[in-house]
Amino acid sequence: MSITQNNTHELFRGYVGRTYKDSTPWWPEPETPDEDSPNVLVILFDDMGFGSLGCFGSEIDTSNIDALAQGGLRYNNFHTTALCSPTRASLLTGRDHHAVGMSIIANADSGFPSKRGAIRPNAGTLAEMLASHGYNSYAVGKWHLAPVDQTSAVGPFDQWPLGRGFSKYYGFLEALSDQFRPALVRDNQHVSPPCTPEEGYTLNADLVDNACQFLTDHVSLAPKKPFFMYFAPGAMHSPHQAPQEFLDKYKGRFDEGWDKIREQRLARQIEMGIVPEGTGLVPRNDGVEAWDSLSDDQKRLYCKFEEAYAAFLDHTDKEIGRLLAHLEKLGKKDNTMIFLLSDNGASQEGQTHGSTSTTFYENMDAENFDFNLERIDNIGTMRAKNNYPIGWAQVENTPLRRYKQNTHAGGVQDPMIVSWPRGIGEKGGVRNQFHHVMDIVPTILEAIGTEAPSMIRGVPQMNIHGTSMLYSFNDKDQPTHKRTQVFEMFGHRAIWHDGWKAVAYHKRYSDYDDDQWELYNVAEDFAEQHDLADKEPERLRKMIEMWWAEAGRYDILPLDDRGFAERRAMARPRTDSPRIQQEYVFYPGMSPIPGGAAPFIMDRSYQIQARVRIPQGSEGVILACGGLCGGYSLYVQDGKIVHDYNFYEEMFRAAAPVPEGGDWIDVLYRFEKTGICEGIGHLSLNGQEVSTVSIPKTYRYFMEWEGLSLGKDDGSPVSPAYADRGGFAFEGEIDHVRITLGNDIAGPHDYESQD
Repeated sequence: MSITQNNTHELFRGYVGRTYKDSTPWWPEPETPDEDSPNVLVILFDDMGFGSLGCFGSEIDTSNIDALAQGGLRYNNFHTTALCSPTRASLLTGRDHHAVGMSIIANADSGFPSKRGAIRPNAGTLAEMLASHGYNSYAVGKWHLAPVDQTSAVGPFDQWPLGRGFSKYYGFLEALSDQFRPALVRDNQHVSPPCTPEEGYTLNADLVDNACQFLTDHVSLAPKKPFFMYFAPGAMHSPHQAPQEFLDKYKGRFDEGWDKIREQRLARQIEMGIVPEGTGLVPRNDGVEAWDSLSDDQKRLYCKFEEAYAAFLDHTDKEIGRLLAHLEKLGKKDNTMIFLLSDNGASQEGQTHGSTSTTFYENMDAENFDFNLERIDNIGTMRAKNNYPIGWAQVENTPLRRYKQNTHAGGVQDPMIVSWPRGIGEKGGVRNQFHHVMDIVPTILEAIGTEAPSMIRGVPQMNIHGTSMLYSFNDKDQPTHKRTQVFEMFGHRAIWHDGWKAVAYHKRYSDYDDDQWELYNVAEDFAEQHDLADKEPERLRKMIEMWWAEAGRYDILPLDDRGFAERRAMARPRTDSPRIQQEYVFYPGMSPIPGGAAPFIMDRSYQIQARVRIPQGSEGVILACGGLCGGYSLYVQDGKIVHDYNFYEEMFRAAAPVPEGGDWIDVLYRFEKTGICEGIGHLSLNGQEVSTVSIPKTYRYFMEWEGLSLGKDDGSPVSPAYADRGGFAFEGEIDHVRITLGNDIAGPHDYESQD
């Protein structure tokens, strides 16, 4: 036998002669996992607070998840990063989210190493790590780890699931999704839902269908290979939407109000052993009013929001139950490590009165009670994008303080369930060791019996930052192996060390030196009730110093308290980003463009030029961007060419009759910016202006999470004029549509006089 290597062959341990008869073949041994290597299923919820699940004290029906907990373990001292993309980055890499480049969500590159909005190549994902151990990896559901301006049909795809080690993907790339009309991706291709809402479509069921298909194919065709499945439904992020039967189930169930419900949840948590005896409720968070002080209309509206949340969670539990049952049917449940958790605490983004539109919060505008009350019957359905008020968010975080985005416990202390029948002896147990989402990767690697690779695709890898929690699976009394954990989000800061926690709430745009640090002995004070800062000043001083040291270690600085949309609007896109183009030409058959990759028209002049042919009686959407909460649409209906600008569901319309003759028509809609967030819309046909509309207020940073589509209105309808017409596909002919952006886009200082 000879060993040869040249420019055309890999290392070869056979012998190559002149013909096969005098040659010796050799086959490299494939990487084969151990026969008992566990499968891995991670189920990641979104915005689900500590007290939302039945097995964590809630009255909401989560029977399938409760059964999973009854057969495994519940962790009551488990922590995340306070926000979705950062938690996902830590979960998949086993490292601090700042260190891997994901300080907040994947919507902007702020120009600093920790704020790239993408996971660095030297921080490999679990899917990339397990590939060399013979695992197939599948991702289903929410991704939100690719910069949004890289999510169109032309990528780049290096930060999409397949670019980060997964074999297959089905789900949505953005932060949230309409549950009835999602923008879906299969592998690297944008696709349409398999059926309509009228035909019974829900995203939850669709995701589970695809997850089951992936598992069926895997077990049928590669039964000896282990798998890793990352299943991330859109629940419980807004919009909270569910089938009508689930909405009906919860009517009247929350009429006692948030104060009583919170008390009842805490009582159940103590009875279950999820929180220690003697734990009390922290005072209501700032802005949460006593339930008994509310008007009848407030109570009626606020209950409707919570009913929708409960219905959405119940429906998600039902579908997860179907996934778990399928895993058992395939004979794989006993040797599958299942982690079920939330990415952060309950959301404060519904603000005081709740919201029927995602657009208010993203534009830093106050929600509107009367606006919501007018739409009360739409809450939970496809006709609203609702999120509950902060009073209910505090209930979902029972008994903890504050919310998602904050580094107090309500933002970072979340429910976590682990099930592994073959590896965990105790059933229904509770674990109270302190752990963090970055600890899941080293736990899985230890269970498999391997370490993280030092090199992936030729790139040297940074060290794993997490601490394995495998020791806790079968030893409830062993002290935590973790010593220190740092937190930072939007300038909110915290550090945990040996059972103590120092935490500072930061008011946006205020001086960081004015932040008031608090100190809690969380080993004895579960809900962070008793601030010991005045009693233990020296301990607090040392912990603050430790925070700064950890901030340097994990690349946390510089501190940045700007919001989601503000950072996105002010960031410089990559040179290959479609967002920096001044002109776009779209042709029929083009795939939909996600909102973050669509032409950025906010607070600037722009024009839409379409060359179309409209046979008599033809109707439909020529171009639409956005959805029912905000956007614009150019369409033909009732013999007119119409442009609607949807500002918080108020329509600003320019319209004119379709020219007769059926010839090609040049349609031009030109928005002329006349001031900060205001302007005039001009509609011209064949070079002649035919309609104008004054638009006194336009969106500043954000229009809708839904994107742009040509020849129909994908997703929820931008205009109510065709809300009952499905996608309202254009029946005429489109030659092309050209969008040209003006140079008068607002800068950060233009808004200072208005803020």
